[in-house]
Amino acid sequence: MAKDQPYTCSDYRQEMILLSLRKRLHQKGLPESEKAAILSKIDQLENEMRMK
Repeated sequence: MAKDQPYTCSDYRQEMILLSLRKRLHQKGLPESEKAAILSKIDQLENEMRMK
């Protein structure tokens, strides 16, 4: 997000989703298929948020 753009509810929502996905990623007993799906969603969100 550029500095001249306001921080919106949508930005906050994306951050909270990203945090919850990262937390889920570290759960014990998480199947590899679910882990791959979470990593994919994290990558997608980071790209949308221009974190990469």
